[in-house]
Amino acid sequence: MTRTFSDKPATRGPTPLLFGIIGPSGSGKTYSALRLATGMQRVTGGEIYVVDTESNRALHYADRFKFRHVPFTAPFSPLDYLAAIEHCVSRGAKIVVVDSMSHEHEGVGGVLEWHAAETERLMEAWHVGAEKAQIPAWAKPKAARRKLLNALIQMPVHFIFCFRAKEKVRIGRGEVVQLGFMPIAGEEFVYEATAKALLLPGASGVPTWQPEHAGERLMAKLPEQFRQIFSGAAGRPLDEDIGEQLARWASGTEAAQEDGLVAAYDACDAPDMLDELEAQRRAVWPELSPAEKRAVKAASQRAQARVTL
Repeated sequence: MTRTFSDKPATRGPTPLLFGIIGPSGSGKTYSALRLATGMQRVTGGEIYVVDTESNRALHYADRFKFRHVPFTAPFSPLDYLAAIEHCVSRGAKIVVVDSMSHEHEGVGGVLEWHAAETERLMEAWHVGAEKAQIPAWAKPKAARRKLLNALIQMPVHFIFCFRAKEKVRIGRGEVVQLGFMPIAGEEFVYEATAKALLLPGASGVPTWQPEHAGERLMAKLPEQFRQIFSGAAGRPLDEDIGEQLARWASGTEAAQEDGLVAAYDACDAPDMLDELEAQRRAVWPELSPAEKRAVKAASQRAQARVTL
């Protein structure tokens, strides 16, 4: 029997975000995640949930941000993470921050420890050495991780994942190659992220999108659809306004009013047109968010400089 298919014009709908923040201790991961989540909340409404594997470190910011706190202790298997996240979603979470996702990889009961235990079990059951048991021993932990990933990408929730990072090198052919700060995580998990921000030591939440080392360049990920957001925020830390813009893109709705104004300002080439746009700007100004006001104001200034030349 021949299969049949259908087609229709492509339209963009709502898209859940999986935003990764990678960095060593002290780079600003937790604070940045909460700032982004608070900005996303302006668009999504609902509550922010924080799954905290870091000995309640998120509570350090409880007087600065409003969120629901979910303490998460060992074991840290992928299925334990899934249970914690499903708890948040079942309670109505719109944004879930997981700090840290690295325990799923190398924490107690995480994938690496699970693999080591499976290797020992298979060696004993099959009466073989480690070299013959190691590869099949990945089957169960990797299947659990895939189940977690498959569940996450189906949930109508925005996720912000914090990953610890450490410096790594690659040794081969008589040379040592500096890879830079790499996330402590399984590669399949990191690659699933919609975007990934790299925070270097002492970054205070300011992402580096063009890092020096090869490994860091591989990990940092800024898709084309987000470049305008971050090009206008160069040198700024991850903050509420950036979170709001990310969530607005993810909502899949038609271009907001300020986007139309920005485009009109950028096309403006006559004083009369500029006067009309300025009147429109004053009319809608009270309704705009801080991020929207910044974008419109910058476009207005560009138009004024161009028209008055």
